[in-house]
Amino acid sequence: MKNNLFKLTAVLFAAFFLACNSTQDKNSDDATAQETEIASFEASEAEIEENLRFLASDELQGRATGTEGIEKAATFIEEYFQEYNVEPYFEDYRDRFEVEGKEAFNIVGFLEGNDPELKDEFIIIGAHYDHIGIGEAVGNDSIANGANDNAAGTVAVMELARKFALKDNKGRSILFVLFSGEELGLTGSEHIAQKLKAENLDLYAVVNLEMIGIPMQGKNHLAYLTGYENSNFAEKFNEYAGEKVLGFLPQAKEYNLFQRSDNYPFFEEFNIPAQTISTFDFTNYEYYHHVSDEADNMDFQHMTNLIDAVFPAILEMTNTEEKEIKLN
Repeated sequence: MKNNLFKLTAVLFAAFFLACNSTQDKNSDDATAQETEIASFEASEAEIEENLRFLASDELQGRATGTEGIEKAATFIEEYFQEYNVEPYFEDYRDRFEVEGKEAFNIVGFLEGNDPELKDEFIIIGAHYDHIGIGEAVGNDSIANGANDNAAGTVAVMELARKFALKDNKGRSILFVLFSGEELGLTGSEHIAQKLKAENLDLYAVVNLEMIGIPMQGKNHLAYLTGYENSNFAEKFNEYAGEKVLGFLPQAKEYNLFQRSDNYPFFEEFNIPAQTISTFDFTNYEYYHHVSDEADNMDFQHMTNLIDAVFPAILEMTNTEEKEIKLN
């Protein structure tokens, strides 16, 4: 009898021990999965640097519209979108147009929202990926690599596309648009804005990223918003982000930057909040359209921090039941 009781006790103890271990293993697995998920949404500074260094490399010869260099940049972006299952919006990734007798193309990726009603509304996250190509020579260097202008914005759009591709709870659909022809008078953004308007796209807002490679100094916000006073964009964006990401830059209004980047054609066509996020404040970077606009001059930690701050705000934009961001 004692032996049987001992055996029964041993069996029950073993079962309890295994159950505890199983629960601990499950909790450990859940925690590991959660940590992995959180890590996957954090921007990789190393990958951001790697992507920017390629786009701003001498191999691409300054990415002028209609050149072999911008063709290489386009292929690079397309392959990145394919890697993260960001689909083409049109028949392929290229939205083709002609400018100054040159064949040109925007690159357009698409992630459909998962809300049955909100998915018919769109947000555009964009940046221009062209630059001026060959500039005024300094010594033996004549390639205007365009690291800050605008490989920085381009890699930010790519990284945001990766983040959203991994996130399955976005309500509205998103277009990730890399514009060509910006340096030739916003021709790429004008082309696609008119094209999407003709298709009656229900466009909620445009978030454009321009020259974000260098931090501002002495500010209580990470970036400024062009056309700040035109809408409640900055107010709602900061509310969604839970911190003051966007602020006002007087020079942006003074130099009318709202009309000088790829946000503006969408404002003209759709009459919606379409604005640009930037950190170039006319005091923190001296290499605008200069051959020294090189990757070595970029602050990759700043870029990573800004992308990570922007992501949750845009995510909330995709999920609000109403279109809360409005023109004033």
